[in-house]
Amino acid sequence: MHLPLKNLKSITSNFKQFMETINDFIASALPYTEWPMFLLLIGGGLFLVFYSKFMPYRFFGHAVAITAGKYDNANSVGEVSSFQALSSAVAATVGLGNISGVAIAIHDGGPGVVFWIWMTALIGMCIKFYSCSLSIMYRGTDSDGKLQGGPMYYITKGLGEKARPLATFFAVCGLFGFLGVFTANQFTETFMSVVEPSTTILDMGDENWKWTIGIVLAIVTSFVIFGGLTKIAKVASAIVPFMVALYLVAVVVVMALNSEMILPSLKMIISQAWDLKSAATGGFWGLVIIGVRRAMFSNEAGLGSAPMYHGQSKNDEPIREGLVAMLGPFIDTILVCTFTAIVIILSGAYLEDVSGIVMTLSAFETTLFGWGDVLLMVIVTAFALSTLFTYSYYGVKSLSFLTNAKIGKLYNWYFVIMIVFAAVASLNLVKNLIDLSYALMVIPNMIAVLLLAPKVNAEMKKYLIKLKDGRA
Repeated sequence: MHLPLKNLKSITSNFKQFMETINDFIASALPYTEWPMFLLLIGGGLFLVFYSKFMPYRFFGHAVAITAGKYDNANSVGEVSSFQALSSAVAATVGLGNISGVAIAIHDGGPGVVFWIWMTALIGMCIKFYSCSLSIMYRGTDSDGKLQGGPMYYITKGLGEKARPLATFFAVCGLFGFLGVFTANQFTETFMSVVEPSTTILDMGDENWKWTIGIVLAIVTSFVIFGGLTKIAKVASAIVPFMVALYLVAVVVVMALNSEMILPSLKMIISQAWDLKSAATGGFWGLVIIGVRRAMFSNEAGLGSAPMYHGQSKNDEPIREGLVAMLGPFIDTILVCTFTAIVIILSGAYLEDVSGIVMTLSAFETTLFGWGDVLLMVIVTAFALSTLFTYSYYGVKSLSFLTNAKIGKLYNWYFVIMIVFAAVASLNLVKNLIDLSYALMVIPNMIAVLLLAPKVNAEMKKYLIKLKDGRA
């Protein structure tokens, strides 16, 4: 029995009106979160850089060796290897945030915003070092007795029960921040832009196609996320290296074919980063805030999501896990976001009146012989699925902390339902929802990381002695 088309159009129209009302409310709340987020991420992050004596950067090569498995210990407690933890965390961050998130940043603030994305990512490497070290230092157990890590646990175990309201606030915000709405929305836009299904024989209207894509994406995601962390980690560790390599090959080819435009693009990024009178962003600080928001969306440093995965790692050395984790911002922001930005700028796509994934699709189509958008759609599909597979786990952990492990698993149902709604929602709504949720999650997480930083430094001294003696 088919729902009459007229009724379906009415439902879609009412749904969109409801979503726009929510969007107006979220947009009005966003300005109040800018400065707390900026001070904690950038101010707090710079403090950690100097407080660590630049350790994450000095031991970059050692971090790569750890990730390669050189220091793995089969007898360590945990569910996944350090490589799988990094792959899962990177799967959740290297994705549409790097492909469409950068495009949104350039659309909103111009090429100069990329410079502030770089600066935030470099600081973010140190933030991830501290937060993911804490995820091993202060592991707890859920109601099923399973080992858990993440902000909720290092807040309550590191700062004590008096800090539980901070942990609760983080988990509540996580119920919204860890939805896969941005990914679902941008994947749908990619499919609609490249395939243009409504121009085919299966013409049933753009809105009906969006609902259909959302339902299919929700079903595919369900097959993996209901399998738990082990299945998520296995799928992510298989997909992530392939999708990152394929994407990097594509952008390297574009840059090789347009090599004469690379330096001018980089110069444009650096020169426009200091635009003190940027009309588009409301001034210089508006430009910086856009960069900070998009960098946080790209690599999630300071957000507190990555410690949830790294806390599950089979690793008893907190500093070792922290060093593995700090590679995340380097991979997904310094490398992937930079390559994306250069392609967008050298192609001239940043001058078009489009945003999000549509801008990046235009850049690839222009620079790869008219077929780049099809290739990007294949890559985006891999990015989207891996991100959805991993993000659901963060939400499960948040709800489990607020209730118990049994109820926590119900988050997956809420997660897949919201995928369908996100497919037909506006880009502004999903972007604002994530920006607000992330900014609020940064507050309790960074407060805890800064207060517990001395504990990490004490562990760091012990680890360096072991490393020097060959016992690490």
